[in-house]
Amino acid sequence: MKNHLKILTGSSNTQLAQEICDYLDIAPVRRQIVRAPNDNIKVKIEENVREDDVFVIQTSASPVNHHFVELLLLIDALKYASARRITAVLPYYPYVRADKKDEPRISISARLVADLLQIAGADRILTITLHSPQIAAFSRIPVDQLWATGLLCNFMRLKGLSNAVVVSPDVGSADEASAYARRLGLPLAIMDKRRHADDEKVEIKTMIGEVAGRDALLFDEEVLTGGSMMESIRVLKERGVRRILAGCTHGVFSGQALEKIDASSVEVFATTNTIPLPADKPKRKIAVLSVARLLGDAIKAIHHGESVSRLIEWED
Repeated sequence: MKNHLKILTGSSNTQLAQEICDYLDIAPVRRQIVRAPNDNIKVKIEENVREDDVFVIQTSASPVNHHFVELLLLIDALKYASARRITAVLPYYPYVRADKKDEPRISISARLVADLLQIAGADRILTITLHSPQIAAFSRIPVDQLWATGLLCNFMRLKGLSNAVVVSPDVGSADEASAYARRLGLPLAIMDKRRHADDEKVEIKTMIGEVAGRDALLFDEEVLTGGSMMESIRVLKERGVRRILAGCTHGVFSGQALEKIDASSVEVFATTNTIPLPADKPKRKIAVLSVARLLGDAIKAIHHGESVSRLIEWED
């Protein structure tokens, strides 16, 4: 029975999608995406995908709601075109931070995203670094989660880490920072950070561990406005840190985030290309690392029925 591997790309991150296709040596499925005058989206699959194993690549990039609806329509079109299996490849998961009911009468949007993907016709989800583990449990279809830890660690090793320490920006991120510290063979320090509102404004009360006279490495799963990261950098400089290197998996960089990074004392800020960077913003200190090979290897593993968990400790 026919079961060819096919890649269908949305419009949210065409450069990453093309890099994945190049790595897999596969031409993307021909498709048409049209935005009508009434703001409706029309999608059309322009080649035969009947009984194929199709991976739809679409990330959560601005405009988020437009791209998410586009993803649902692409999946729906594949379902009606009789694709054998449909995998939603979400480098950055939509509404990933709306994963809990921490206020009265709010939507748990990350759960709703999982439901909508299943209803549209997706058979499984492939993503990178969810905000919290329970998001995978929201879905009634299989979820494969990858991490870009190895990619970021390999980059940092090239910067010289003979006298460095990994710093967790808060107690809640200590487990994540500890994973980086173990992988790099470095000690760990932890900041006691207090957030007084849901607006990225933070106050750092104290520091657990020695940082004076050392190089500090800061990691986060994602950076939005950069307020929390900039406050961490400021405090580290006050504590006598020599160099500051930072990195995150998902560089959302909303508002003035890139301007803040460019004006800060950070030496380099590494991020992956799960989200495309705006072309009109300063990126002098930004290093972009591609997740194309990581996702490409996972796509091959899923298609051939092989283990994806071996890619968790993936090294470039």
